[in-house]
Amino acid sequence: MRSQQEARMQYDYIIVGAGSGGCSLASRLADSCPDATIALIEAGPHTDRNLFVNMPVGVAAVVPHKLKTNYGYLTTPQPGLAGRQGYQPRGRGFGGSSAINAMIYTRGHPLDYDEWAQLGCEGWSWAEVLPYFRRAEGNERGADAWHGADGPLTVSDLRYRNPFSKRFVQAAMEAGYKPNNDFNGADQEGVGFYQVTQRDGRRCSVARAYVYDRERPNLHTIADATVLRVTFDRKRASGVEIVRGGRTETLEARAEVVLAAGAFNSPQLLMCSGIGPAAHLQSLGIPVLHDAPEVGQNLIDHVDFTINKRVSSIEPTGFSIRGIARMLPQFVTFMRHGTGMLSSNVAEAGGFLKSRPTLDRPDLQLHFCAAIVDDHNRHMHWGHGYSLHVCVLRPYSRGTVTLASADARTAPVIDPRFFSDSRDLDLLVEGAQMARRILDAPSLALHGGKELYTHSGQTEESLRQTIAEHADTIYHPVATCRMGGDARSVVDPQLRVRGVTGLRIVDASVMPTLIGGNTNSPTVMIGERAAELIAASRREGQTAPAMASPGVAGVAA
Repeated sequence: MRSQQEARMQYDYIIVGAGSGGCSLASRLADSCPDATIALIEAGPHTDRNLFVNMPVGVAAVVPHKLKTNYGYLTTPQPGLAGRQGYQPRGRGFGGSSAINAMIYTRGHPLDYDEWAQLGCEGWSWAEVLPYFRRAEGNERGADAWHGADGPLTVSDLRYRNPFSKRFVQAAMEAGYKPNNDFNGADQEGVGFYQVTQRDGRRCSVARAYVYDRERPNLHTIADATVLRVTFDRKRASGVEIVRGGRTETLEARAEVVLAAGAFNSPQLLMCSGIGPAAHLQSLGIPVLHDAPEVGQNLIDHVDFTINKRVSSIEPTGFSIRGIARMLPQFVTFMRHGTGMLSSNVAEAGGFLKSRPTLDRPDLQLHFCAAIVDDHNRHMHWGHGYSLHVCVLRPYSRGTVTLASADARTAPVIDPRFFSDSRDLDLLVEGAQMARRILDAPSLALHGGKELYTHSGQTEESLRQTIAEHADTIYHPVATCRMGGDARSVVDPQLRVRGVTGLRIVDASVMPTLIGGNTNSPTVMIGERAAELIAASRREGQTAPAMASPGVAGVAA
């Protein structure tokens, strides 16, 4: 099947990146334009048979390490993080980061999208994007005004809930926070269990939802192929140059090239192709096709702090003789039925809180893990425990993505500039103090335990230092190819790259601001909407196919 899919070097549409935006776009575009050929190119492998991807608790193994399925990027040393390098795991393989994330299904707050529209992103208000969320969603609870039930992305309640996750929800209510059974419904605020992108107890990545669901004759998937740059005929995108198996090849696009490589790699590819800040490109010997100063700028990410607590109970997931022995029968249960502890996404519960009651929406998010998760699980601890994460939902700090080399195979330079705006640290301190009140509530306090880096009597000054020494991303980088109605924005509201033709971007990099929640579902929405925009453009003849180059179609790739 795959060798047949890779048998052409000329396509109508070439999509670079098989993540949340790329897979949803490719599938919908293939269905709506059956006469168009589409190539979906991914630097990593196929993931449909990867046990650690498909088994939800495998997230604990794939996130901490640089693997075939994880770029495992590092940031520049961060002054705001006590000079430490941050860690940025990003999915590499079909499904992108949806193949290695915690599967949490949240959309952000409706006001976030209304702000997009106010910033000049016509067509991206909440009322206008909600239908695309509902179209993508296959919620097992059924359809209503907020949810869809027939979409390809399966959304379900967890089949397993750790007793400590239940105690967290109870403790949060004891601390005065209201329960919420649906963070994507009429009200986001409150605490409860997350819904997850799982099907039959297994991960429902976007690749499983949109690409592996069925074969489409006009959709050609190409794995293990790194795109080096977009090629141009004058200022029109004409294809991509790739390397795979040690061989460099050129694939041609008759209609459009679409970058869906994410908030780090899409701006990297633009700059390697000559679109970006002119002085930066020239310093690396890259010919400037279009001077676009904002490419790679405006990086926004959710900075997160974790309170870890070791307990004597073996109910939380952990490392001990008894804990390991308990896991052996759980593996059989999962493989047979898709149930039990291995169907957990680890971050089972959480919530959205307001630091002040007068705010129009929550500004803090909690993730509760029934396991010790220290430094992205890169620092392993013997024993059992739990962790409570708190992150700032709309940070003021802005970072950058730049090039280390003109070769796209070299990791980009990622500088989030965490806490460069002191308001973010102020709010995270407040959020940590709110999390403390939950940990001190009876349902959790009764189980005792010892915190790893924090303690109840900690002064605010000491807490600030602890946050600087241990905070980092919770994996939601966006906005490095900002969408907008102004001339300086990288893409317009149709997702077309300014200054050239035949090139769009469809991933989290186009978000003008960071939404208040996890970013996987919003990126799928962007892919859904982009498919409609591109299909409409095709019907209207706005992307008339270029003349085919003789002797290219049909050449084995």
